[in-house]
Amino acid sequence: MSGSHEFGPLEQVLRERRERGQKLLVPYVTGGYADEWLDVVRAVAAAGADAIEVGLPFSDPVMDGPVIQEASVRALERGTTPAGVIAALAGADIGIPIAVMSYVNPIVHLGYRRTALSLAASHIAGAIVPDLPLDEADEWREEAAAAGVDAVQLVAPTTTDDRLARVCEEARGFVYAVGLLGVTGERGAVADSAILLAKRAKLITDTPVLVGVGISTPEQAAEVSAVADGVIVGSALVRRLLEGEGPSGAAAFVQALRQGLDASVD
Repeated sequence: MSGSHEFGPLEQVLRERRERGQKLLVPYVTGGYADEWLDVVRAVAAAGADAIEVGLPFSDPVMDGPVIQEASVRALERGTTPAGVIAALAGADIGIPIAVMSYVNPIVHLGYRRTALSLAASHIAGAIVPDLPLDEADEWREEAAAAGVDAVQLVAPTTTDDRLARVCEEARGFVYAVGLLGVTGERGAVADSAILLAKRAKLITDTPVLVGVGISTPEQAAEVSAVADGVIVGSALVRRLLEGEGPSGAAAFVQALRQGLDASVD
């Protein structure tokens, strides 16, 4: 079983919480979508998140559906930059790990080493780069590891068994299991593909396996986490933010997710 590697700061926390019998909750917030975005990050941390994924706004977010695309547009229109989000997170001091989600273009533009060092300098524990395939990620993974940043890897329902094993072996922080084909967004029910992918990954790795894309409610989070180690919830939270719910609304939603996950293991 893969997963025998030195644990970075993100993976260490997730493993410790999993070993305490906890299901893992990682909410997603788009950095810079509004003035209050850092307050939202603090609020969802206090509401029971185990880590937080912060999206670095980008003009061509190929993995993201309409809701997160809209949040990115708002952020860019406000003059938000990846460097600005990273710098702002340096002083967030929220008490749980932060992982950023970025597309590869801005990282290449800045340079792998400079990006990894800037993340580390801002106490960012992990990074998710969905459009950088494993076969092209050696340099990025090496620079991230050298800087003490966990390079999260993604798998999908179409990932073959051989490739799944390779990705799980190289994953740091957690294995991001993309629950269904298509872009991010809320769904009415958990996709069968999400359950199957989580089962396949859990059979071959001890690295935490979290399912993202299409998880919208506490009930869905609990259903997926019966197999997986936890969930990533993005669009359902970001939609509430775009509708003006703010930090208190975000905290209430994350608290409901937390309660749903906790109830599933009681």
